[in-house]
Amino acid sequence: MTNNSNNRQSFRHEVLIIGSGAAGLSLALRLPPSVKVAVIAKGPETASSTYYAQGGISSVLRPDDSFASHVEDTLNAGAGLCNEEAVRFTVEKGPENIQWLADLGVPFTSDLSKEGQKTWHLTREGGHSYRRVIHAADATGKALETTLLNHALHSDNIEIFNHHNAVDLITGGKLGLDHNRCIGAYAYNKQKDCVESFQARSVVLATGGASKVYLYTSNPDGATGDGIAMAWRAGCRVANMEFMQFHPTCLYHPEAKSFLLTEALRGEGGKLLLPDGQRFMDRFDERAELAPRDIVARAIDHEMKRLGAECMYLDISHKPAAFIRSHFPTIYARCKELGMDITKQPVPVVPAAHYTCGGVHTDLNGCTDVENLYAIGETAFTGLHGANRMASNSLLECLVFSQSASKHIQQQLSQKHNWDTVRPWDESRVTDSDEDVVVSHNWDELRRFMWDYVGIVRTDKRLQRAKHRVDLLLSEIEEYYGNYKINNDLLELRNLAVVADLIIRCAMQRKESRGLHYTLDYPETDTTDTPHNSVLSPPNFETQ
Repeated sequence: MTNNSNNRQSFRHEVLIIGSGAAGLSLALRLPPSVKVAVIAKGPETASSTYYAQGGISSVLRPDDSFASHVEDTLNAGAGLCNEEAVRFTVEKGPENIQWLADLGVPFTSDLSKEGQKTWHLTREGGHSYRRVIHAADATGKALETTLLNHALHSDNIEIFNHHNAVDLITGGKLGLDHNRCIGAYAYNKQKDCVESFQARSVVLATGGASKVYLYTSNPDGATGDGIAMAWRAGCRVANMEFMQFHPTCLYHPEAKSFLLTEALRGEGGKLLLPDGQRFMDRFDERAELAPRDIVARAIDHEMKRLGAECMYLDISHKPAAFIRSHFPTIYARCKELGMDITKQPVPVVPAAHYTCGGVHTDLNGCTDVENLYAIGETAFTGLHGANRMASNSLLECLVFSQSASKHIQQQLSQKHNWDTVRPWDESRVTDSDEDVVVSHNWDELRRFMWDYVGIVRTDKRLQRAKHRVDLLLSEIEEYYGNYKINNDLLELRNLAVVADLIIRCAMQRKESRGLHYTLDYPETDTTDTPHNSVLSPPNFETQ
């Protein structure tokens, strides 16, 4: 660690991981103790989407299940756009990664067999043919994140920097060098109100998704697409951003901000109801409540618009109360706090933006188009999810690709390396802003028009309106960014605007309805040609 002339610290590690969720912490823990690792956490360490994940992790863990079945289910959910090699790669590495977590001490829920032996309890979620979702009650993400974090905090080679928001990647091209390798990142220290430089031989983007680009989301506040936006600005391709998954069942209550009702509720027999108490999912899909999320979300959206209703209802009260309280203690407790008893009554639900299926284009090692730069987890586009992510495949992806990326990084670290000189952050030509209202206004406008025009159901006209709005916002934000000192809200707004533009551009390319992208102008899936991914290349894209 060194100090520059402006009293802003600069740091040097062998590996820099931006993001402290399941993907980032898993990778950090899989690197040898001899490798010095920096983990940048946007808030406190537990502010990631992982911490809020309820359902579980999908993996083939029973003899009556098979890799072939898991692969087939994932391909079916992905609506023709999954990369089968990536799917098979991920599925086949599932069991060893679950065992790795169990060895670390993740407290997975278990049952006693008839013979009195302890076995993992597996549940079934939408799109799965078998029970293959391992979980820790209904707070799997919390158990996973807490366990990983505890190990990281006790690892001598891992240094965690809380309350740091990455600003931009540092590449050779930006420094005027004869290469465009990624050599670090600038990060805004929220507590010290300054920008610090982090230099590394390998940089990993594990910043999660971009669902905060929408007005209603199940994600925490930090899900602003930072890694995707930074990679795009650094010269990486981005793919399939039109496929934004809306979780069908978020709790509808003014005090229940972003509270998700896990799909496992439907997996254990929960029914979706109209306001008059009638079921409706069987009119949309023969799998009813266990249909993939895109179908369930569109069905709820359709019924809400048809009836002019504010919400639909989810009912699991027909199951034994003891079963509900033991399997869904977090949901039971939260609903009880809000005056609802899920053991006795249906609860109101609405769809909300939940998962980014597209992202930074990578290979099976997490490598991006920029040398020394990796992307893993929800930030990345690996080809696993296709046009729709199947339930509980997301945490599995985090684990499997942190494993493969860690192996590739170790190979790279074994090579000889010369450190480049990184310049400190320069804000000598900017001033403090007296117009912060511009940021808050643009933040609100962006999320509202994305919800209205680029949401669950789209049209060409809505997309054109959104593109016009986002173009104006991008130019206004860049002018503001160039003239004033940065702060956290400005950084997130800048990234959200980039991500919104990428979503809109990908959506405008797709002249069909497929998976999570549904448009009234092209309501059918195009069966005349080979399905294609929506791949965008930035202006500074260079083929390796």
